Amino acid sequence: MKSGHFPHGLRSLQWKLYRTVQSSSSLSSWKPTTSNTSKSNHEDSLRRFCLCLSLLENHKHSSNHFIEILSHAIASGLLSDPFVSSKLLLASFSQFHHHNLRFPRALFFQIHQPNIFAWNFMFRAYARSSSPEQSIAFYNLMRRCSATLPDNHSFPFLLKACGRISLSQKGQELHSLTVKIGLDHDVFVQNSLVSMYSLCGLVWTARRVFDAIPMSVRDVASWNSMISGYLQGNCYWEALQVLGEMLADGCVRPDGVTFVSALTACGRTGSLDLGRKIHGLLARKAFILEVVLGSSLMDMYAKCGQMKTARKVFDRIPEKNVVCWTSLIAGYAHLHLFKEAIELFREMQLCGVKADAATIACVTSACGHLGALDQVQLCGVKADAATIACVTSACGHLGALDQGKWVHAHCERSGIDINLSVKNALIDMYSKCGDIERALIIFHELVGRDVFSWTAMITGLAIHGRCDEALKLFSQMEMSSDVRPNEVTFLGVLSACSHGGFVDKGLLYFNDMTRSYKVTPRIEHYGCMVDLLGRANLLAEAEKFIGAMPIKSDVVIWRSLLFACRCHGNIEMAEFSAKRIEELEPRRGDGRVLLSNAYASASRWSDVSKMRKVMALQMIQKLPGCSSIEIDGVVHEFFVADGSHCQIDSIYETIIRISEPIQAEVFYPGIWD
Repeated sequence: MKSGHFPHGLRSLQWKLYRTVQSSSSLSSWKPTTSNTSKSNHEDSLRRFCLCLSLLENHKHSSNHFIEILSHAIASGLLSDPFVSSKLLLASFSQFHHHNLRFPRALFFQIHQPNIFAWNFMFRAYARSSSPEQSIAFYNLMRRCSATLPDNHSFPFLLKACGRISLSQKGQELHSLTVKIGLDHDVFVQNSLVSMYSLCGLVWTARRVFDAIPMSVRDVASWNSMISGYLQGNCYWEALQVLGEMLADGCVRPDGVTFVSALTACGRTGSLDLGRKIHGLLARKAFILEVVLGSSLMDMYAKCGQMKTARKVFDRIPEKNVVCWTSLIAGYAHLHLFKEAIELFREMQLCGVKADAATIACVTSACGHLGALDQVQLCGVKADAATIACVTSACGHLGALDQGKWVHAHCERSGIDINLSVKNALIDMYSKCGDIERALIIFHELVGRDVFSWTAMITGLAIHGRCDEALKLFSQMEMSSDVRPNEVTFLGVLSACSHGGFVDKGLLYFNDMTRSYKVTPRIEHYGCMVDLLGRANLLAEAEKFIGAMPIKSDVVIWRSLLFACRCHGNIEMAEFSAKRIEELEPRRGDGRVLLSNAYASASRWSDVSKMRKVMALQMIQKLPGCSSIEIDGVVHEFFVADGSHCQIDSIYETIIRISEPIQAEVFYPGIWD
């Protein structure tokens, strides 16, 4: 072996290893005997062997030396020594990189009788790898071929593997074994059980395990495991309740992980006051706002709509990385402050922070919601098919047909691959922007259609009132063997039935969802059915339908019925629906506004006056109406009594000029009869 093959600084290591191995004559000639001399030689060999391995542990580029030492261990029989084999396994893990377990695995199978350390090494290595199921396979092998039992160090690795692959039955088997061998009060094992059950979705079982841990045994990891388990099960209030129990107990001090989980729960539940108290507690306990904790605090404030406070937290983080920047950008995007998100991204670029995939996704989404592909390009992000699909979808939501056409033309000019997702987005955009014929052309040109293609076209036809065509297209989809309709497809179909007044067909399709396609109706599907019955003036049937729903009716359901009652003059049922709306949303005045309109439609002006007085006393205001128009690729929005538009004076002047000649004309009643 030539020393020139090694990096600078390793030549002395090579020489030390060479001298150590060569001078150890007993290393190659050692035989196990009972004499004192042989025992002394064996101990001397072990000392020399450990010296070699300790030198190797400090050098990552010495795999060739490791192979040489391993060869001597196999030839001399030292590999059968439990201590030597364990040290070699550990060294092989560091020498051949943590992600590559082929060599340690091969070495393990050379050991004649692996001890528990060797087994635990394999449990741990695979539990942390991309193949956690192999950890369970090694456990099964140990129970089948060895008398060795797992110990308190084995179970955390095995339970982690079970949790990662949601193998709850194996986890329960391991749980039973921990009880049999007396580990039911071992805090590390019990914490691992809590985490395993939580990862498997059995959060209430995890809670029973947690409650069984004696208070004197619980540590901060026990509490963190339970809080994290509730978060994984979307039980946010329960997670905060556990935090309260932890603080009330006072035996264990929360750490950064505890507060990160608690802030996540506050953000998901919108608990701003509790989030502020946790922020104050962090300040009093002198916690440093490092990246993870600071990002969680920002995320909580962002989800609670407090972006100014989130920005202050961001500015106080001493060393910001891409995670911090992305958290704040995502916060702006979540609150539809898309311009601020893009500006922060540019600020990030000026600071020299390299964006990752999550950052790009947030910025692209912000540009997409603005329908601004040019902003994507100005941010230095090269548009791809996913970007185009996002921006095109935004144009559809904004009704920005000119912008959408420009994006479509840009794809063709720039040679961007217009894949199926982009074509689906174009169909959706043209449908929502009023150019249904162009949407149909793209749809009929598709070679391979997926469920999104069919759904976008069916929904587009329904929006445009071409209900017969929408249902015919759905029939073609049913005859196609390539795709099956999903829950969104049925929303489009039921919407077509509702707009077309096809009550019988609507009921048939609704029943076919579960009977033929095994699609469980959601609240939106029930809402479509209530709308269908309401439009057909089948108000009693609609009320019965709501009463028979297997899921709790929401505000949208009752609002739909109230609107139908207003259209058909059924004031009694309108009042009943308004009460249900008020019970569900007591702080909002939507029900009263709609009921007031129903009274007005029935010319019950005294009731209108009473209702509006009650609304005024309770400071309930109707949300202003909004309209938009696209001119030269720019979407302009107008609200009722809104004078904020930059050209509002010119608009008013134009309206006055149009109104004057109209008012000058004499109107004769009955002239248009």
